[in-house]
Order: sequence, then structure tokens, then C-alpha cells
Amino acid sequence: MHKTKLSRKFWLALVIFSLVGQVAWVVENMYLNVFIYKMFQADAKSISFMVAASAVSATVTTIFVGALSDKIGKRKLFICAGYILWGVSILCFGLIRTDVLKGLFPHAVSAASVGVTLVIILDCVMTFFGSAANDACFNAWLTDSTDQTNRGSAEGINAMMPLLAILVVFGGFMGLNQDLPESWTVIFSVIGGGVLVMGILGFFLIEEPPVNNAENTHYFKNLIYGFRPKVIREHPKYYLTLLAYAVFGISINIFMPYLILYYEKGLGMTDYVLVFAPAILLAAVFTALYGRVYDRKGFRVAVLPAMGLLIAGYGVLYFTRQTATVFIGTVLMLCGYLSGMAVFGAMLRDHTPQNKAGMFQGQRIIGQVLLPGVIGPAIGAAVLQGAQVIRNSDGTESFLPNARIFAAALAVALLVFVALIPLVKKPVKVSE
Repeated sequence: MHKTKLSRKFWLALVIFSLVGQVAWVVENMYLNVFIYKMFQADAKSISFMVAASAVSATVTTIFVGALSDKIGKRKLFICAGYILWGVSILCFGLIRTDVLKGLFPHAVSAASVGVTLVIILDCVMTFFGSAANDACFNAWLTDSTDQTNRGSAEGINAMMPLLAILVVFGGFMGLNQDLPESWTVIFSVIGGGVLVMGILGFFLIEEPPVNNAENTHYFKNLIYGFRPKVIREHPKYYLTLLAYAVFGISINIFMPYLILYYEKGLGMTDYVLVFAPAILLAAVFTALYGRVYDRKGFRVAVLPAMGLLIAGYGVLYFTRQTATVFIGTVLMLCGYLSGMAVFGAMLRDHTPQNKAGMFQGQRIIGQVLLPGVIGPAIGAAVLQGAQVIRNSDGTESFLPNARIFAAALAVALLVFVALIPLVKKPVKVSE
């Protein structure tokens, strides 16, 4: 099959909007927890509630806005306007400071409690704009702009961005003292401003793919389109892939929330960045190249080595403690993780019904984000019950993550092979 060539403008838009979007999600997924903990002394219950509220907001937004973009037949407007408003909402976090809140709410019992409440509300607002622009419409745009000859290559670039974004954020702001409110003003200003500027540039960079919306005029019917039993029966490979992807994501989310803590606290690696950063870069390069395997050989050939790398990485990380072998295990694990994301993502795009990409982004985020984000960390927390506890210098106690999280992740990863059986088995030839 002849490979369809994609324009330079497409690749530029893909790299920029994927990376900038993931940088914004790093702030939402990793930095806001630290922000309300350090600035407003938020407890674990508040942080947990914020994460859950954000996950629900993302899922609902993606379902509703994805279907709306199909009805209107435009992706570019939603992406650009969404990124602009996404950036504005991030900028607003810089205004939530204790000194400002005391002036605005002089009769409040606690400025800290007001701050936590405002952050949670603004987080849901930010998630609405971000999910509308990125989860719903950017992903639909990527599906519309590619075909079966080049989706692996495009998804390889897209899949490596979440971890590259972590390097950008942590590397860019590692010198700031996060105990000072001024540092958070800088963080939110730089990232919010960057997202806003990208939204404006998008009007010039993004090429609008053709979307035939003649069949998508009934909005409320479109909302439930992907949930209909008839549609599920008509597109079995999409839903079977999504099921396998969800199990894959659960495996990842068992250990990922605790990975940095495991390096730093569990293994005592004060220089864990020297292990993690190069491993991310190597895995990113590998994934960018590995996407071509999907384009040339297909899903069955591409997915099994990716899962093999992931499981091998789990095994090394479970059995070893030395820096060199931990580095090897991390590289293997990240290569399997990112290449697996690329392969599953490309397969989903290949089996998304034409002109209905927006309607199916809600199903995608349920399988890729919501279920793994709820089930995976819960398994990880259960596995770590009874873990060793240490006493901190201030008298508080903290648990030490241990290698059991990789054993649990490996066990769930083996279940992915069960979910893959109907997708990778060769069709039986019937003799005449």
C-alpha cells in the first residue's frame, strides 16, 4: 500500500499542539496537587476529590464537545479557541494567592480553605477547555488528517509527548522554590501564556481536514451513538482494541503515580533524574521510529513486541536495585509503554468510522483515561498497604513505595494478551 505523504505544516502542528497540550496536562495532573498542598495546606481528601472531579469533567466534556465538532464539521475552530481559553484559565491560577484571598474575603474563616475550593473549581473549568480542545477535537483532527498508511508514524510522535512534557516542565522549573507563591505565579504565567499563544498560532498552522457532517445533524443522537449496542456490533475491532487499551492503561497506572517516589524514597536515588530523563529521551526516539512498524506490518506484528518490552521492563525493575540495572529496566518499560500507546492509538484511529471521529473520542477517553486512572492507582494503593513507614524530620510519617507495584503491573499486563486474542489471531481459512 502506497503511503500517503503528510505535509510539513501537518507535522509542525502535530508536534507543537501535542507537546504544548501535554505540558498543560502535566500542570493539571502533577503540579496542581503540589500547588494546593504547599500554598493552602490541602489534605489528601481534597486532593483526591480534585483529581476525581477533573477526571469526570474531562470525560463528560469529551463526549459532548466531540459530538458537537462532528455536527458542525469543524475541528480547527474548537482547537484554537479551546487552547486560547485553556491558556487563560491556567493564567488565572496565578491570581489564587493567600494575600489576594484575604483581601477579597476578609470575613472568611480560612483563606486556605477558600483557596482549595477555588482551585478545585478552576481546575474543572480548565479541564473543560483543555478536554474540549485537546481530548475531543485535537484527537479527532489527528484521526481525520491521517489514514491507514501513516497513522502509526503520526501516533508515534503523539504518544511520546506526555513524557517529553514532563521533562519540559520539570526541567524548566526545577530551579524555582515551590514554597514561594511568586514561583507559582511564574509557572502559571509561562505555561498559560504559552498555551494561549499556540491557540492563536493554530489559526495559521492547522489545516482543516474535510469532514462530511451530512449524517451528523442530530446532536443528541450523536451523543449516544458510540454507546449503542448496534454500533458496538458493527465496529467490534474498535471496542476490542479499546478494551485491551484500557487493561494496558490500568497496568501503567498501577505504578506510574508512585514511580518518582519509588526512585527517590524506595531506592534512595537522590539523582533519579539522571536515570529517568535519559530513559525518557531514548524511549521517545524509539517510539517515534517504532510507529513505522505499525504502518508497514500492522497491529498484530507491532503490538506483541511492545508488550514484550513492557513486561521485560517490569521484570528488571522488580528484581533489581542497582542504578545501572534500574536504568535498563526503566528504558525497557518506557519503550514498551510509549510504543504500546502508539500502536493502540493508531489501531483505534484506523477503526474509527469516517466522519464520526468526534463522537468516538468520549469512548476513547473512558478506556484510555477514566478507567485506568480510577482502577490502576487503586490497585497500586492496595498493593502498597503495609509498606514500610518512615518518620520525617517534622514528626510526620510517610510510606515507602516498593517493587511490588511492578509485580502487580506485570500481572495485569499479562491480561492484555487475553484481551488481544480476538485482535491478533489469524482468520481461519475455510476450504471450498
